[in-house]
Amino acid sequence: MQPVFILIGPPAVGKSTTSKALASKFSKSIHIPVDDIRNMVISGLVLPSLEWSPELIQQINLARESVIQMALNYQRAGFAVVIDDFVDPHQLSEYRAFLNEPRIYKFILYPNKDTAHARNSQRAGDDAGRDYIDEGIHIVYQQLNFMIELLRKDGWVVLDTTELSIEETVLEILKHSSA
Repeated sequence: MQPVFILIGPPAVGKSTTSKALASKFSKSIHIPVDDIRNMVISGLVLPSLEWSPELIQQINLARESVIQMALNYQRAGFAVVIDDFVDPHQLSEYRAFLNEPRIYKFILYPNKDTAHARNSQRAGDDAGRDYIDEGIHIVYQQLNFMIELLRKDGWVVLDTTELSIEETVLEILKHSSA
C-alpha cells in the first residue's frame, strides 16, 4: 500500500513546493492541496481571518472531508498521496479518524517565523496579497506556539525547515516515514 503524507504549516513555508517534490519521488502519485478544493467554491467563499465564522469552518470541513476521500481512493488505486493543508485553531480535527488508516504520515513544516516572512516576500506579487499572508503568518505562529506539543502528542512530526532546501526537506520526510 502506498503512503499518504499530510504536510501542514503556516502560510508561505513551502508546503505546496515540498508536496510536489515529495510526490515526484513516486512512480504514481497525486498532490492534493486543500486550498484548491476550497477555492472551487464559486459563490460565498470565506477566507480565513482572525474570526472563524461558521461558514468558514463549514467550508474547511467540507474541503478536508473531500480531500480525505480523494486520498483514500487514490491510495487504494496504488498512488502515493501528498496532501498540503494549513494549520487551524481547531487542531485539524477533521483528520483525526483518518489518521488511524495505515501508512498515513503527518508532518508540520515549521521554519522560524522570520524565514516564513522572508519566503512570503520572495513569492508574493502584490502588496495586498503579501500583507494578507504576512498577517496569516503572524496569527498562525501565535496559535502554533500553543498547539505544537498537542500535535506532537497526536503523532505529528515537526520539521524545522529554516535551513533546509526543498530536497533536504523531502529527504527528512522520507526518512521519518520509511516510505
